Amino acid sequence: MLSRFDSKTLATPEKNSFFYPNRMGRIVLTAMEDIMGYHGVNATLNLAGLTHLVNHYPPNNLDRAFEFSELSRIQESVDVIFGSNGGRAVALRTGRETFKYALQDFMPVLGISDLAFRPLHLGLKLKIGLEVFAQTFNKFTDQVVRLSEDSNNHLWIIERCPVCWTRVTNNPCCHLAVGLLQQSLNWVSNGREFEVRELECMASGNSSCIITIAKRPIN
Repeated sequence: MLSRFDSKTLATPEKNSFFYPNRMGRIVLTAMEDIMGYHGVNATLNLAGLTHLVNHYPPNNLDRAFEFSELSRIQESVDVIFGSNGGRAVALRTGRETFKYALQDFMPVLGISDLAFRPLHLGLKLKIGLEVFAQTFNKFTDQVVRLSEDSNNHLWIIERCPVCWTRVTNNPCCHLAVGLLQQSLNWVSNGREFEVRELECMASGNSSCIITIAKRPIN
C-alpha cells in the first residue's frame, strides 16, 4: 500500500545548523519501524527526500548530526502518507515508543533510572521528571525547552522545535512530542495516564510550541 509513494519526494529539505544527536535520530527511526514496519519507514524516508537514511540509520553515538529539518520532513511525510488524522495517530504512537528506547539509553546517564520507583508524592515525581526530561533535551540536543505551570497544568514550552521545524500547518503538529511526553509521564507515575495537549505551535504561527500537561491523572 505504501509503495506508491516510493517514487515521489517532497521538496529538498532545508539545511540548518540545529541538530539532534545521531542516537536520537536512530531511536526515532527504530520506533517508527516498530509502528509502521520496515517498508513503511523506507517509503516515508523516500517521500521526504532522505534516501541516505534508507537502510542506513544514524550511528549510535551522541554526535549532533541529525538535522532538525530531517525530523520535520519525516513527520510531514507521515502526514502525507496517512492523512492528518492517521499521521497524528502514527506520530503519537511513535513518540510513546521513542521514550521506551530513550529510557534505556539516556536515563541511566542522568541518574534517574529508578525515579518511577522512588517513594515520592506523585506531584513531586512529575515535577522532577519533567525537569530532567527538559534537561536532557537542552543538554544533548539543540532543542530549547523551558518549563512553566499554572494552577492546573505543567507547561512544556519548546522554543526551538525540531518536530515542526520550518513547517507551515493550520493546526499544531508536534504529535511526536506529545506522545513522548505521554509515555514519560506514564513511566514516572507507574502506569497513570495524563491529559497532554499541544495548544500552540510554531508551524501554525505561534512564537513557541506549548504543550499542556494536566497535574492530575485521568485514571
